[in-house]
Amino acid sequence: MSKSTKQWYASWFDTPYYHILYKDRDYTEAQGFMDNLTNYLNIPEGGKILDLACGKGRHSLYLNSLGYNVTGVDLSEKSITHAQQYENDTLKFNVHDMSKPYPDTFDAVFNLFTSFGYFEDDKCNLKTIKAIKAELNTFGFGVIDFMNTNYVIENLVAEDTKTVEGIDFHQKRYVKDGYIIKDINFEADGEHFEFQERVKAFTLEDFQLLFDKAGVHLLDVFGDFKLSKYHSKTSERLIMIFK
Repeated sequence: MSKSTKQWYASWFDTPYYHILYKDRDYTEAQGFMDNLTNYLNIPEGGKILDLACGKGRHSLYLNSLGYNVTGVDLSEKSITHAQQYENDTLKFNVHDMSKPYPDTFDAVFNLFTSFGYFEDDKCNLKTIKAIKAELNTFGFGVIDFMNTNYVIENLVAEDTKTVEGIDFHQKRYVKDGYIIKDINFEADGEHFEFQERVKAFTLEDFQLLFDKAGVHLLDVFGDFKLSKYHSKTSERLIMIFK
């Protein structure tokens, strides 16, 4: 079964298999990153954070546990429905397209763990940066945590199989037409599934062009979750702070 009726991220992220494949992600490392980030930005206690492309809300939950007022938004209705069971007075979740401004302003807008560059239409990437700008209050900061494309392409594993919960996920990775692409196919519940992940291979220079067009200013760049200096060849992440 090929899920080709919607944009890839709208269909793939809404399946239970996406969450099975990536269930072993290092959330301790992710929480350490958010500790470092909120400390660096000096977000005030009770400050408002917008978590763009929040998925099932795990990181929004953690940010909320640190004392922040968090709104998590995602295009996946199933993910948001799951996340809404954890809502409280200072934690809300909504279905939202991140290329459009959310009707509120925040002390920080976080777009974490390479949740950018999915759009088929390039204009939506610029619209997303402009939307983040509109979502920041006077003292607010935008954060995009992206893969370091140079490092990823240099270390790309062309093909492998990952077995999780008895499902063999066959994965092929390649670069084509300015995108880093992963083809995933597997058998589950008596059916054959094929999905594709496509992420625009943005470099720091590409982001700087988008920032210039959106009228935002890049303030700092880091290369890992510990907020170490960014190196274009060797850093695993491209973490950009802007306003």
